Amino acid sequence: MSFNVFDTSRSTVSMKSIIWLVVVVFALAACQPEEPEQIPIVSVVEGGIERTYELPESRTVDEFLNDIEIEVGELDRVSPPGYIQLADNTRITIVRVEERVDCEVEEIAYHQQRIPREGLQPDEEFIAQSGKNGSQNICYRITIEDGQETTRVQAGEPTIIEQPTDEIIVFGSDQDPDPISIAGTLAYINNGNAWAINGNTQSKTQLTASSDLDGIAFSLSPAGRYLLFTVIPEDTDTTINELWLIETSGSRDPVPLILTDVLQADWVPGQTNVISYSTAEIAPSAPFWDSLNNLWTAQIDPTTGESLNPRQILPESVGGYEGWWGTLYAWSSDGTKLAWSRADSVGIIDEDGEEVVLATYPLFRTRSPYSWRTTLSWSWDDSYLAFVEHGPSSGSEPADSSPVYNVSVVSTDGEFNATVVESAGIWSSPKFSPPVQGEGGTFERGYMAYLRARDPFRTVGGEYDLVVADRDGSNAQVVFPQSTQVGIQSELSGLTSRNFVWSPDGKMIAVLYLGDIWLIDVTSGATYQITFDGQSSYPVWSS
Repeated sequence: MSFNVFDTSRSTVSMKSIIWLVVVVFALAACQPEEPEQIPIVSVVEGGIERTYELPESRTVDEFLNDIEIEVGELDRVSPPGYIQLADNTRITIVRVEERVDCEVEEIAYHQQRIPREGLQPDEEFIAQSGKNGSQNICYRITIEDGQETTRVQAGEPTIIEQPTDEIIVFGSDQDPDPISIAGTLAYINNGNAWAINGNTQSKTQLTASSDLDGIAFSLSPAGRYLLFTVIPEDTDTTINELWLIETSGSRDPVPLILTDVLQADWVPGQTNVISYSTAEIAPSAPFWDSLNNLWTAQIDPTTGESLNPRQILPESVGGYEGWWGTLYAWSSDGTKLAWSRADSVGIIDEDGEEVVLATYPLFRTRSPYSWRTTLSWSWDDSYLAFVEHGPSSGSEPADSSPVYNVSVVSTDGEFNATVVESAGIWSSPKFSPPVQGEGGTFERGYMAYLRARDPFRTVGGEYDLVVADRDGSNAQVVFPQSTQVGIQSELSGLTSRNFVWSPDGKMIAVLYLGDIWLIDVTSGATYQITFDGQSSYPVWSS
């Protein structure tokens, strides 16, 4: 029988070796250094430069930037926002924003205007006014980000240093009026000059060339031979205007009448070369006059301009409400009666030189540097006056702001006063026609013409139609313009509006429309344009 003998010595060594190995391994493991803890990293981009920072503890963007002493302005932009909690590898971008206002002077380019002018040949033109650039101060709000301009926006309105002056080129129009026969002499103002038409619309005569008529006074003598007009004086600091005279044939030069500061000048019917005129004192603000509300007459020598036998008809006065604007006067057809209109009334001067009030109405507050005066028109038998009456309020507005303006007729003896057209408009300017001979010459008849507002509640700056009716206002018909065209727009000439005038035979009307003179044949309704440059005003007509 055999036995395996266990060698105890060898077994002991082997166990010891194992134990030693284990000890060594643990010892070596104990001697290895520990791995360091990972610290979060944050980068900051400022002004295009990126820097890296450690983030030792949890912080928001705002807290971190404060820790590293980076200040953020009110306009600066930070991404991500300041309340965001930072994490490892967060990238903070700071855009430095600056705003400033810069101002600079810039040119204002002038424009060129081409204006047709009466009296020039079709191929004739010249520079009436040289052009000149203006200048303005413009401010811009500029945004700069990281040193670079990103936006430029205009701040407010420019401040004008000097207005540009347009270049004005005037040229002759190739348009001629149709050859229409007219009764008497028709005169008008064009480009500051006086013109006259005698007998035929193609017989135009330019009477003045100084371009200085001011449009305050402009009156033809009863026979149409002479024209009174006022001009702008050389010394506008001390003088309002000057009164001149010229023959409508154009055969003589204008003659000064040595009368100044004139607000109204007219020929007195029935008297040879006798004029009436009212004067004013110069004033420092618009309308630059203060009326004296007086009235003088004088006989004029048409050759020399000398005034003979001047006589005061009415003394100076305050002229009632808003009398600074002036009193409007109108002679009857025979020159024996005188009517007047003021801001709130119309009347006549009786044989004793006393004022007789025929109608009163509420004052109209213009809230502008002018005061409204109604026109006055005598009937051909000098028994009635047609005028515009400021009507009562149509709603809750005060009386002085009422939009109601009626055409009224009053007898000169005060026995008759009637409204013939309601809500016609402030510039309706009713005018009786001269007597019109009926067929066969057996009777005379006549008309009344007036402007009627297209919008009765907007009459001061509104559009109007020209209406012709019987003299009691019946059978009214619009004769001009067509309903599809823009309406007539009124303008002041002197103390009141002067938009249309009857021919001396009562068959035609000359009306101002869009700056040109048009003729209206009342019987046929035919219309004829006789000026073409848009620069005409103040038509007057005499036999």
